[in-house]
Amino acid sequence: MITVSKEDYLKSILEAENEGETVIAARLADLLKVSPPAVTMALRRLKKDGLVTVEKGEVGLTPAGRKIARKLTLRHHLIERMLSEMFGMEWWKVHDEAERLEHAVSPDFEAKLLAKLGLDGACPHGNLSELESPASRRRRGLVLLADAEVETNYSVSGIYERDRQLLEFLEHRGVRPGAKVRLLERNYDQTLTLSTPAGTVSLGPAASERVWLSPVSRNKN
Repeated sequence: MITVSKEDYLKSILEAENEGETVIAARLADLLKVSPPAVTMALRRLKKDGLVTVEKGEVGLTPAGRKIARKLTLRHHLIERMLSEMFGMEWWKVHDEAERLEHAVSPDFEAKLLAKLGLDGACPHGNLSELESPASRRRRGLVLLADAEVETNYSVSGIYERDRQLLEFLEHRGVRPGAKVRLLERNYDQTLTLSTPAGTVSLGPAASERVWLSPVSRNKN
C-alpha cells in the first residue's frame, strides 16, 4: 500500500535528484522535517516494497518508485496551476497549498485538471511539469542569477519553490516569474545588486542560487 508518507519520500527523492543533489538520509530528514531514525525506518520499508535502492548511503528510485514520484509531481504541478490560473492564488502561496491537496485528489479529478490545463504550461513558479535538472535548464539557455552577467537584462524564468520564506522574500523584492531584472553590480561580500520592478535590491547567494533567468535582448524593456 502506498501511503501519504511513502509518496512524500518518493517525491522528495525525485526532486532532490533533479536539483543535482546526492540523495542521502540526512538530506531527506532535512527536506521532510523528520528525524534521522524516522528516515532510516521509512527507507527500510520503501526498499522492502521495491521502491528505492540504498547503496553506500546514497538513495535512489527504482522504476516503480520513479513512476509513483513522477505521477505525484505532475499532480502537484496541476494543482498549483489550478490554484493560480483558476482561483487567482498568489504565486508564492500555491506550493504549500498544493502539498496539502495533492494526496487527496482522485484520478478522475486529476484527469479533469489535465484536460483543462494541459501539460505545456509552467507552474506559477515558472517550472515545467517534468522536473528539470540544472543541466537541462542550461541546455534551454537559462542561467542562474548567481551566474548572471553584469549590465545584462533578464526575465525571471523559474524559482525554487520549496522554501516559503524565500518565495516571500523574493516577491517583496520584485523577483517573481516573468519579472524583468538587470544585474547592476557584483559586490565584494558576494551579494548582487539588481534592478527589479520593486527598485534596486540586493540578494545574497542563498537567494541568487535559487533563481533561473532567461536572457532578454537589449532593445527590450
